[in-house]
Amino acid sequence: MPPPVLPTYYYLDHFTEMLSFVRGTYGSILADEHHAFIARFEGLSKDAQCLLIRMINRRGSVFNRHLFKYAEISDVEAAAGDLMSCGHARGLRVDDFAAFLACLPKTILIQGAKAAGFSDVRTSWPKPKLIEFFLAQIDFDVALEFCGGERFIALDNTRPIELLLYLYFGKTEEDLKNFALRDLGIIRTNKQTSFSARFTDAEEARACFHYSQLLDRLEVPARAVYQAATYAILEGPPCPTDYAANIASRAAHQAGLFFEKAGDIDLAEQLFRAGSSPECHERLARLLYKKGEKAAAETLIRQMIDDPASDDEFVFATDFYARKFGGRRTALCTDLLRSARTITVDDTHRVNPEAGVAGVMRRQGWTVFFAENTLWLNLFGLLFWDELFESGQLHSGFDWTPHCLKDRSFVRLFATQIETKLAAVRAGSALPIAMRTVAARFGRPNGVFAWKYVRVEALRALLAGNPEGVAQILRLVCEDYRNMRDGFPDLMLVGDETVSFLEIKAEGDVIRRNQLTRLRQLQAAGITAEIGRVDYRFDPDQDYVVVDIETTGGWASGDRITEIGAVRIRNHEVIEEWHSLINPQRSIPSHISRLTGITNDMVRDAPVFAEIADSFMTFMGDGIFVAHNVNFDYRFISYEYERLERRFRFPKLCTCAGMRRKYPGHESYGLGNLCQLYEIDLESHHRALCDARAAGHLLNLINSKRIDEMGEAAAEEKAA
Repeated sequence: MPPPVLPTYYYLDHFTEMLSFVRGTYGSILADEHHAFIARFEGLSKDAQCLLIRMINRRGSVFNRHLFKYAEISDVEAAAGDLMSCGHARGLRVDDFAAFLACLPKTILIQGAKAAGFSDVRTSWPKPKLIEFFLAQIDFDVALEFCGGERFIALDNTRPIELLLYLYFGKTEEDLKNFALRDLGIIRTNKQTSFSARFTDAEEARACFHYSQLLDRLEVPARAVYQAATYAILEGPPCPTDYAANIASRAAHQAGLFFEKAGDIDLAEQLFRAGSSPECHERLARLLYKKGEKAAAETLIRQMIDDPASDDEFVFATDFYARKFGGRRTALCTDLLRSARTITVDDTHRVNPEAGVAGVMRRQGWTVFFAENTLWLNLFGLLFWDELFESGQLHSGFDWTPHCLKDRSFVRLFATQIETKLAAVRAGSALPIAMRTVAARFGRPNGVFAWKYVRVEALRALLAGNPEGVAQILRLVCEDYRNMRDGFPDLMLVGDETVSFLEIKAEGDVIRRNQLTRLRQLQAAGITAEIGRVDYRFDPDQDYVVVDIETTGGWASGDRITEIGAVRIRNHEVIEEWHSLINPQRSIPSHISRLTGITNDMVRDAPVFAEIADSFMTFMGDGIFVAHNVNFDYRFISYEYERLERRFRFPKLCTCAGMRRKYPGHESYGLGNLCQLYEIDLESHHRALCDARAAGHLLNLINSKRIDEMGEAAAEEKAA
């Protein structure tokens, strides 16, 4: 498909769209320099307007104007002259030297150096070395003379434009690429038709812009960059709102960490003191304690306990105080992990311990939902959709997350609506509110939750399990969405009309501060929440589903399945079998029929995969997918479910690889050879159920060896 052709004045139209929006929405907070820029821009010729926008959209700030070739600009030289006259372009200065050299081809650099009398320049030098040579050996004016500097111009006085873009997009932008990405269909925009102002206070807008720019600069981990940013942080504009203070604190925290790591403790302390966030307070307390200023550290910690900025800060402060000033030897997170309940999970689940624990809990009679953050965010977004997305809380077509969640004004702006809906939660009548949102808004993109993770049965169970507790947690989300949007436990367990939550930790995992805070918040709300520590063993109650398939060929995304056979094994015993021929909806090649014995006549009246998909998924249950050369079978079945827009995800075990590890030394590990070596029945090789049964015997050999090895390891550990 050929790329779409953009209209001639595409960039100009979008720039004027942005200017019109910002002037109309933010006119009261724009400074004189911004109004002056808009007036200057509107007074430029159309060619000059187009050239300025093109230069803004290009990378860098130095350009060879002889290379400007744009269909919408009829006279580039005249347009460049207009821009230089109004102060938005200029000739090159010495501080443009490096950028000017970077714009030049290597051949021009070599020719220019030699023409200037520097014959020791080598054509074999890479461009970075040539630039380094110029900067060290050749004067700026000489380089301009011999390298065509008169053809170059630089952008100038763009700061007003940067603020206008920030007000429109809500983040620091240097160009209009998002418009192009939108119109090319690469990024989506919301469909609102009316938007409110992101800022109503000029001081807040300028402070947020200032510190957001600093955060962008701090992405370059260079000392000179951080030193310049430090001055801009310490001497920066005041922050009249919590939102501005949060951005400033993020910059102070990041810069403080840089200098703390570099050993500049005094500067790091200054920066942490400049921030007002819990993160800055924590680093400052640790720094003071490490420096030996224990009294100052204790005073700060007591202040954090008495007036915490968040629940996370309170958890840190109480834990730190208990360990450093109260005599406790280990951290609260460590103690909690050590006291967690132990859940034995088959070690095949190492790549996904949550799935392993879910299977164990289902076998114990629980209904299990994968919850983590998605469940709570789904409920929050569905209940408060109108307040979040239908009340003018988005500020441009590129916004997805309402600003009131970022600046914590949501609970103030919608206090009455929040109380009404939390009362509905307590009364058990909140589910219809969420369902009306699903019916009316399903699939509409937003910045709070993803529709594909909405599970009505999970929401119903959560709301019914402990309405008062759920209302308390939702209130916390309303009050502090930024801090409450993550850290929730992995699994929700439902049984006997009760709901509880389980955070899964495998060996080597740690409890993050926000996870500890969520556990405490849930417990305080009367909702059972605990940690489950995974102990990997051979689990005799774990089901293994040994699968074999026959296909029309070896290309998973193109060929199709003709037969599936599967056996369920538990504790070395076959407890159930599943088998079906499948109509591949295409002809079976003759050489495949000769190999498998499956003909076109045999599958003509067989079900297509879609007709057996539910049955096979039910048979898999919480089993581990096992096959000989497992990736072949797993890939084919995954593709079949993908064609149905369904997900097929199970832990895998390969009997071929397992036999190689546990029983080394054989010349061949093909299924036929192993069956012959270990006297396993294989009457109808290359028929699915027969091969699955044979692979099941290999699985039992592997698991027997696993049990022996685990027993030996346990004995050695006990002896040590």
